[in-house]
Amino acid sequence: MSRIIRIEIGAAPPSRLDKALARDVPEEAHLSRSRLGKLLLEGAVVFDGKVVTDGKARVQAGEIYEVSIEDAAEVETAAENIHLKIVYEDDDLVVVDKPAGMVVHPAPGSPSGTLVNALLHHFGGDLSGIGGEKRPGIVHRIDKDTSGLLVVAKSDAAHHGLAAQFADHSIERKYQAVCYGVPDMGDPRLKGVPGVSFELGAIIKISTMLARHKTDRQRQAVLFQGGRHAVTRLKVVEPFGTHAALLECWLETGRTHQIRVHAAHIGHSLIGDPVYGGRRVAPKDAKGRDAVKSFRRQALHAASLGFLHPVTGQNLYFESPLPDDMANLVSALRGD
Repeated sequence: MSRIIRIEIGAAPPSRLDKALARDVPEEAHLSRSRLGKLLLEGAVVFDGKVVTDGKARVQAGEIYEVSIEDAAEVETAAENIHLKIVYEDDDLVVVDKPAGMVVHPAPGSPSGTLVNALLHHFGGDLSGIGGEKRPGIVHRIDKDTSGLLVVAKSDAAHHGLAAQFADHSIERKYQAVCYGVPDMGDPRLKGVPGVSFELGAIIKISTMLARHKTDRQRQAVLFQGGRHAVTRLKVVEPFGTHAALLECWLETGRTHQIRVHAAHIGHSLIGDPVYGGRRVAPKDAKGRDAVKSFRRQALHAASLGFLHPVTGQNLYFESPLPDDMANLVSALRGD
């Protein structure tokens, strides 16, 4: 099944067809410029009875184009009855508190047990169909072994609106992490780390480029030429002697492994991180030392999430307390 979207070109149109279609497409169609570009290439755009595929074609005011949109296809991923901790839900979106150990998307190594499998079971047909595939509207991700909050789009309008907010970095995301050592703005070593600067409120800013490691494709590497711009800010919430600290981190950008890579870059990798952790000095007391040695994932939790509701415009803000494993780690490091 398919539906037809009629787009009438308005006055003073852009010189290119793809730009004109993106400008004048009805808002309720929820078609982005990139999606319209793909539809053009697929032969889904018709003008005056003829298929148009050239996005650079000239266009005139008053012309009417018809765009054929195929209904979202069913994905092969199986729905699975997996418990989800749902923090908020309405007709357009859902906020989920993901446990550590759950992959967001199915992949060759993780074909089942993922957040997508769970969402398919819980929401059935109420899923975003952006891109022509029926799927839960995953607009951002957190690593398998990072716990915490994610927002998922149920409607196409929410998907577009949320994606735009992530693209312009207007969504507020804060994380809590436990690192080796205590980042200190007075530390001469830290002052000399490339990409590090300091802001009011004892905030450490890390600004670098990130790209896949040249020899290990599972890792990200810090660069200063090439790659993608990445900015992380962090501050110490609570030091545990000199061997560890509870951090609050927030993202200006959202790159793969960003907080983990930047923490390692400044010499304060996250406790339990199997990829970027390296060898670090453990706490002197037995309880704290044992807690660190037995912590089997990166100590990172997506603790808060704030955004404008993409349909209603309401300001939404959610918080998630530390999960038990991180809370127990913090307690042990305090010597409780």
